[in-house]
Amino acid sequence: MSDLAKRCIAELVGTALLVYFGAGAAAVTLMIAHGTGSGTPFNIGIGALGGLGDWLAIGMAFAIVIAAVIYALGRVSGAHINPAVTIALWATKRFPAGETGAYIIAQLVGGALGSLLFAASAGMEAVTIGGLGATTPFPGIGYGQAVLAEAIGTFVLMLVIMGVAVDKRAPPGFAGLVIGLTVGGMITTTGNIAGASLNPARTFGPYLLDSLLGGPDLWAYFPIYIIGPILGAVVAAFFYDYIAGEGSKAA
Repeated sequence: MSDLAKRCIAELVGTALLVYFGAGAAAVTLMIAHGTGSGTPFNIGIGALGGLGDWLAIGMAFAIVIAAVIYALGRVSGAHINPAVTIALWATKRFPAGETGAYIIAQLVGGALGSLLFAASAGMEAVTIGGLGATTPFPGIGYGQAVLAEAIGTFVLMLVIMGVAVDKRAPPGFAGLVIGLTVGGMITTTGNIAGASLNPARTFGPYLLDSLLGGPDLWAYFPIYIIGPILGAVVAAFFYDYIAGEGSKAA
């Protein structure tokens, strides 16, 4: 098996775990609320059920699984587990153009696999009630606002990735913890705006499996989770290079 194939498998598995445990936590939150007799439909949103505490719990689920994946698989593939991160690294000439497409495909397949495995584990209520943790703008949030929120959240995420994982001057050993906690913080603060995807593959998996298994049809919102995260990540990577200087360039 080629080195690229092994790295793509690592990206697929890492993204599948991210979606299973992260998006799965969002689905479980909705399922628990429904089980208490609230009868709240999927499109009302998580924050309406339990406030900021819901988002903190979901954010911590993402934080822990992201840290785990980075420490487990980072030495294999870099643990991008996010097409926006891969594209930003390619745009700043840190990742080969010939491998970028393969990484993105692996991440998207991983996102779909994570949602499929969660549906298989949790049953059809994970789809019909939890929507497999799919992200959407919340009531009162316009398309442009949602794109902006996703861009800002991913900007912060990518800026942290540049500082703690890409820059060779960063102290070793902390990348997984810091990146995971950053995602958790972004989700806690911005989750009730557009769901705080920050990652096209994280949204793609639940959308695809919801479509296939009879859940909500949310594809009209998918451009939000492509444009916002990619824009935010690319701007952050170039911004970091500008303020950090040539010493930040990784081999």
